[in-house]
Amino acid sequence: MARYWIQRAIKHPGALKRQLKIPKDKKIPIELLKAIVRARAGETIRNPTSVGKRRIKVTRTLERRAILALNLRKLRK
Repeated sequence: MARYWIQRAIKHPGALKRQLKIPKDKKIPIELLKAIVRARAGETIRNPTSVGKRRIKVTRTLERRAILALNLRKLRK
């Protein structure tokens, strides 16, 4: 196991927020991350929250970023 794996896992800081059009000072809602992970790559989903883009095309990169964001949130606990 690498010593600083998180630093290497985050290649583009802020890329998920930019892709979802969420302002830097707002948090990404967990409901939105879970909806992205549930959807399959290639689908278009509606944003269940009022923050960010209304319709989101799920790509594999977006899905992987959402999974990483959920896992990093769990690390705080």
